Amino acid sequence: MTKQKVEQMAPEYTEEINIEEAESIKEVKEEVEPIEEPKMEKLTIQDLPGVGAATAEKLESAGYRDLMSIAVATLGQLAETAGVSESVGRKMINAARDSMKMGFETGMDVLKKRELICKIRTGSEGFDNLMGGGFETNAITECFGEFGSGKTQIGHILAVNTLKEDPNAYVVYLDTENTFRPERITQLAHGVGIDPQDALSRIMVARAYNTDHQMLLTEKVDSLVTEQGKKIRLLVVDSLTSHFRAEFIGRGTLAERQQKLNRHMHALAKIASSHNICVYVTNQVMAKPDQFFGDPTASIGGHIVAHASTFRIYLRKGRKGSRVAKLIDAPNLPDGETCFMVEESGIKDMS
Repeated sequence: MTKQKVEQMAPEYTEEINIEEAESIKEVKEEVEPIEEPKMEKLTIQDLPGVGAATAEKLESAGYRDLMSIAVATLGQLAETAGVSESVGRKMINAARDSMKMGFETGMDVLKKRELICKIRTGSEGFDNLMGGGFETNAITECFGEFGSGKTQIGHILAVNTLKEDPNAYVVYLDTENTFRPERITQLAHGVGIDPQDALSRIMVARAYNTDHQMLLTEKVDSLVTEQGKKIRLLVVDSLTSHFRAEFIGRGTLAERQQKLNRHMHALAKIASSHNICVYVTNQVMAKPDQFFGDPTASIGGHIVAHASTFRIYLRKGRKGSRVAKLIDAPNLPDGETCFMVEESGIKDMS
């Protein structure tokens, strides 16, 4: 082969080598890139430090089925349910909180989360305005008042309006005084223009017979969301304190009653914040015999219930069959009151 032919073929040969090298480099690069930037897999409870198969089974049977439930648990709760030591329990909680990013956040982040809050309307424009647009999710709203003041009626109308506003929503009604009436739900459903049978099929009612049963049913609400995938938007507890008053009698049991009631309120608050649920609780009242001036009516539960409730409403009977709702505590709303009528079709403003 002559020198001229070699010079003519050299560029072609060099070009073929460059193409092959480029393709091989590209293949290597594609193989290396996924290794350099691996995707983070979602952690489970068994991935937490100190959690084996046996511990995971104990946690699941106690209601701890996801990282959020571990992250918001206390050391005492984990030690009691799973039998883990304090050091292991602390590692589990810290790892779950790190995974859930439960640290500090900016005010803008909190504002974005607040945009997910829903408002459940009552049907009374004055009542809705008093509550800043309606009863909030991710909060506990307490209504207390004497018998016949409208506490149960509000629970029923909130249930129906929740189902009207969201066709995929469910309502849990925890009945402690045998006050839930499906006939009333039917009347209210006709009043707002929805199918009564569909409304009743999306209201899950449980009758609680004592304080332990009441607290157990509250814990089961979490499994309705996490295991059965139900979109719970409203939890009604009617009434909150009736069983506590019946079981803990006398001043000697007051401390025990308040401690148990405190645990119950914290469980309700956890459900509200974990699943963006509106928790509506009715509360009984008592009269202060030593108060000679002003309204002697006081709610049961004292400061324990008052501090745990996000919104507090005092209901009383008004003139001509009306009801008066007085907002006495709210984190972002001024105190005020409004009058409304309870009719067959729902709650209406005074004409």
